[in-house]
Amino acid sequence: MKNFACSHCGNTVYFENVKCMECGSTLGFDTGEMAVVAIAEAGDSTVALDTPIFRKLSSTPSDVPLRYCANAEFGVCNWLTPESESNVFCKACDLNRLIPNLSERDGLRAWRALEHAKKRLVYSLLRFGLPFDGSASAKGPLTFDFVRDSLTGHLDGVVTIDVSEADSVQRELQRQRFDEPYRSLLGHLRHESGHYYWMVLVEERDRLDEFRALFGDEREDYDAALTRHHSAGPTPDWQKRHVSAYASAHPWEDWAETWAHYLHMVDALDTAAAEGMEGHGVHLDLRDDIYSSGTFGALMARWIPLTIAMNSLSRSMGHDDFYPFVIPGAAYDKLAFVHRVIHERTQRSAAPETSKV
Repeated sequence: MKNFACSHCGNTVYFENVKCMECGSTLGFDTGEMAVVAIAEAGDSTVALDTPIFRKLSSTPSDVPLRYCANAEFGVCNWLTPESESNVFCKACDLNRLIPNLSERDGLRAWRALEHAKKRLVYSLLRFGLPFDGSASAKGPLTFDFVRDSLTGHLDGVVTIDVSEADSVQRELQRQRFDEPYRSLLGHLRHESGHYYWMVLVEERDRLDEFRALFGDEREDYDAALTRHHSAGPTPDWQKRHVSAYASAHPWEDWAETWAHYLHMVDALDTAAAEGMEGHGVHLDLRDDIYSSGTFGALMARWIPLTIAMNSLSRSMGHDDFYPFVIPGAAYDKLAFVHRVIHERTQRSAAPETSKV
């Protein structure tokens, strides 16, 4: 994620901030600019009753009035939306179908954690220019259900996350139970979103032959494959072909794990570039947008030195490795496929329309 600064005083601020600690300005995330902006009240909203409207402090005559997402009142969202829109939710919160039960003792705390992680996922999807509305798939739009005592997973565009995953203690217990080197709330969201974008970028784009050549045949019985994985463990040679043990369970899970891994890489590299971090002499060009430019080979040339440096820093602090993974050749090719289908989709969307003759 790129750096943010208060647009009023220039002080460094963070993605989740609602107030600048230097000048006291009110802050919000504007998806139009893809930046945190300083705002000031400018009246009452005509769309959402009793909701103030704002203007950017650095506004120009062309800037539209803004208001906070309706979920701002719960302290779970700092995103802004145009005041003229009838939808009271921002682009990220509008994807929610079910939220945690706020009458439960930890309901609000869990929702905040879930929402903060989901915002980072949606930020990346927006940077890639990927669709949310399901227009490319008959399965429906990307949707989120945050439900307690549920099975985390995906079905026809609906991503369900068990609320207990927002509890760091419970998440660590699950990590140890499944013998995973890494488990995070953002990782779950990225993984499950991968199932949705398999429908959009692979199935609907008629790329099944290319997919099967790399990941295997997804027509294999999914339930039987997962039962086998959980009872017998991963395939003995999984480290030669997959980014994780769970990726060996079924081609769909291989894709979702690879997809999540790719999003981890891109977001971490974007952050490293914004912070001016370099690994072993690799110079990160701040002019390059890791989300929209460059080959997969160039991305990997930046990624590997960064992970070596970060692992060394983590060990120096007495922590486990920042990046506890090894990418074999077969997984490299799968990651390159994810890179390719995203960038081809983005380039198609950005291409100017030509007139028919």
